[in-house]
This record gives sequence, structure tokens and C-alpha cells, in this order.
Amino acid sequence: MAIAAMWEARTESGGGAALAEWVHASALPTIVGAPDLERVEVFAAPDGPDGDRVVVIALWTGLPVALPDPPAALVARPPHAWSFERLSVGP
Repeated sequence: MAIAAMWEARTESGGGAALAEWVHASALPTIVGAPDLERVEVFAAPDGPDGDRVVVIALWTGLPVALPDPPAALVARPPHAWSFERLSVGP
């Protein structure tokens, strides 16, 4: 079983760099080294119409480990998280 766990947080415009820094310094260390973690990637979408976004996608070979919540001052709303089962792999 392969699971992609997606975590997305939105911050005020211009706050994406601070949120991404927190993700790298505080959130990722809580999952890196977990036995079922296959890969983790971090993405940013700066300057959107409703603020900046940071997305973490972690691929797991077993049950995902949840990322911690960021400090309230870094986000415009609580993060959203979803898990998806892999159905196929493309070329």
C-alpha cells in the first residue's frame, strides 16, 4: 500500500517564507526517519489572491505520520490535510 499524505497551510501574503522555514526546521524533523516514509517534498505558492501557501506531500509505504500544527501566528487558518491511496504510477 502506498499513501500520499498532503498537508497544506495558508498564510498572509508575504508570510510564505516564514511558514516554509518553520516546515523545514520544525515539522519535517518529526517525520524524517520514520520507518514507512518513502519520500517527502515541500512546495510553495507565493502571492496568491488569498495569501501564500505551503504544501507538503509525503509518500508512505504504511500509515502516515501527521505533521504538527504550525504556530498560529504563521497561518491564516488551520492547515488542511488529506491522505490518498496510490492507484497507478505514470511514465
